[in-house]
Amino acid sequence: MAANSRIVYHRHDRWVNKKVGADRAASVHRTQEQAEQTARDMLHRSGGGELITNGRDGRIRSKDTIAPGRDSCPPRDREH
Repeated sequence: MAANSRIVYHRHDRWVNKKVGADRAASVHRTQEQAEQTARDMLHRSGGGELITNGRDGRIRSKDTIAPGRDSCPPRDREH
């Protein structure tokens, strides 16, 4: 699992965004879409990572790798 990972899961009629290994939720949302978008934004700003979404049954529904938002060494275009 990536060093910077977030998991989105269903709990008590809400969708929770939580960093893997954290004790507390980072955010709680009414819809899965809202929770996933917030997790994507957090991962993008913090250097990228893995977004893991679990369904209501607790099984992994999807995984997505989020690219870093701030690349300390961005690629350069070469003009010929």
